[in-house]
Amino acid sequence: MSGRSWKVYLSGEIHSDWRERIAAGIAEAGLPVELTAPVTVHADSDDCGVAIFGDEPDKFWHDRKGAQLNAIRTSTLISEADVVVVRFGEQYKQWNAAFDAGYAAALGKPMVTLHPTEHDHALKEVDAAASAVARAPEQVVQALAYVIRGQLPQQAARDAAAE
Repeated sequence: MSGRSWKVYLSGEIHSDWRERIAAGIAEAGLPVELTAPVTVHADSDDCGVAIFGDEPDKFWHDRKGAQLNAIRTSTLISEADVVVVRFGEQYKQWNAAFDAGYAAALGKPMVTLHPTEHDHALKEVDAAASAVARAPEQVVQALAYVIRGQLPQQAARDAAAE
């Protein structure tokens, strides 16, 4: 599938380095992938609406302005994505990630969920809608290498050694 660039949307928790690990793995593997994501600076995401459209005395409307603005970015990038990766982390409840997973599923987008085994039961319906379930960012990179190039991890290591 040479010449084709894949768009991969990275949804989910913003408190760990999982996105950076996927980006580094994609770069190392030389995969033709463009990564997109929501705004990952928590304060910017929360306050974008009031920063642009003006203050709100009521926290509900403050949050609503930001959520509606963020929805433009999220829905557009998920719609354009070839693959959606949704990360559910250990520390926080990720309602946005669950919404993104449902949106991707409704659009028929191939989806990879990324979470620890402790979340298996809670995410059973989300995982059932996913094409794959990964436990580590490196597995996401390996899955993309297989989907894009038909290359298993052992083949990638042999190819790199031969170069």
